[in-house]
Amino acid sequence: MNESEIIEKLLEEDENFKKIYFEHRELDEVISKLEAKESLTFDDEVEVRRLKKIKLSLKDRLESRIHELKK
Repeated sequence: MNESEIIEKLLEEDENFKKIYFEHRELDEVISKLEAKESLTFDDEVEVRRLKKIKLSLKDRLESRIHELKK
């Protein structure tokens, strides 16, 4: 089973994985919108860094779950 198949399976069967997956995607969109601004305020820059840290944490959790199924 490749990684894409594992992700599909987890999205169908694991509600926690699904929640984290879509939260990660939502953060990606928010970050992209903030970074698309012509100029970022200091508060925007702080917010982008904060959101990126959360996003990375979510990605780590997703990757961990995917790795579990690969075994």
